Amino acid sequence: MTDWIPVPHLLDLVDMLLVAGFTWLAIRYSRRTRALTALSGLALLAGVYAVARSLELRVTAALLQGFFAVVVIVLVVVFQEDLRRVFEGLGSWRPGKRRADEPMDSLDLLARVLSRLAASRTGALIVLPGREPIGRHVEGGVALSGRISEPILLSIFDASSPGHDGACILRGDRIERFAVHLPLSSNHALLGAGGTRHAAALGLAERCDATVLVVSEERGTVSIARNGTIRTLPRPEDLAGELRISVEEESDTSPEKRRDGWRDAAMAAGAALLLWMVFVPGSAVTDTTLTVRPAVTNLPPDLELEAIEPDEVEIVVRGLRRDLLLAQRIGPSVTIDAYLARFGRRTFSLAEDDVRTSSGVSVIAIEPEKVKISLRPRSVDAAPPPP
Repeated sequence: MTDWIPVPHLLDLVDMLLVAGFTWLAIRYSRRTRALTALSGLALLAGVYAVARSLELRVTAALLQGFFAVVVIVLVVVFQEDLRRVFEGLGSWRPGKRRADEPMDSLDLLARVLSRLAASRTGALIVLPGREPIGRHVEGGVALSGRISEPILLSIFDASSPGHDGACILRGDRIERFAVHLPLSSNHALLGAGGTRHAAALGLAERCDATVLVVSEERGTVSIARNGTIRTLPRPEDLAGELRISVEEESDTSPEKRRDGWRDAAMAAGAALLLWMVFVPGSAVTDTTLTVRPAVTNLPPDLELEAIEPDEVEIVVRGLRRDLLLAQRIGPSVTIDAYLARFGRRTFSLAEDDVRTSSGVSVIAIEPEKVKISLRPRSVDAAPPPP
């Protein structure tokens, strides 16, 4: 078999580039989704189905085929929230940092304010949006669009302020809205002793990539919620460093993100090349010649096989290139039914029915078409052949 790896043309390269781009996006978003484990399980079942089809495991293949007939509906129903996040992320995607031009001095100011609020046991809830839209997750609020400052933040969360019980949304160095209502989480295992503010912070962090900061008025602690988790900082003073690390780690220009990006790009390119090999050159119909040693069955009980002439036959088979590659790996078999040898026949013709090969591969020719077997009397000590 020749020309297994043809040189791709320009349109093939464009095709692979598009597939690699879609695959890269899928990899990037699957790293952040909670459905990654379930999707990995589905991918494993798909691999089992492909192997079952190739090995002609008909019952297994039929069961899995029925399952995958409805898998699209299952994915839409079970993973509708994650799919919505993916499409929203695609619509709002842009290169650059995770938070739009987040000034480091704003982070320091925010840390100072939250430290003061924690020291005075004044509750607060601050949202730092990520790339994904948060509009459909939040309700109400008062538009402000003012520059962030310590007096404004302290006044918003003052106990006598109407916005005290709501959340404040900061974008960059601007206060976008305050007195905003966030969705509540029902994950009591993560919330622990946290109250309504902590439930609201975790609820938003479960639904998008925003970072939410919480000050507990009961305990005077500062907690941070992101990526579906929430944890309390040992000291409120640690918030500035935590925010800096968060911005640097989730920036597309950070060394870690660059390494992850190159690794994801390599995986996407490899997957695109593999898919192109399977569906483009792999789907071309071609012929190839396979060499097989025939096996003899149904020998008379008083005779045993001495030799086969020739001891190898060549089979010309036709099929898709990917199916022929599998046929080469598994290897076809040629069986000679020697029942008529008890009546003196020693030369047998080979037909397509005597050849067993993988599904999707047809036999075109057999060379030679006839083989001759030599038999000798079976020794007394030898066991009789199986029926």
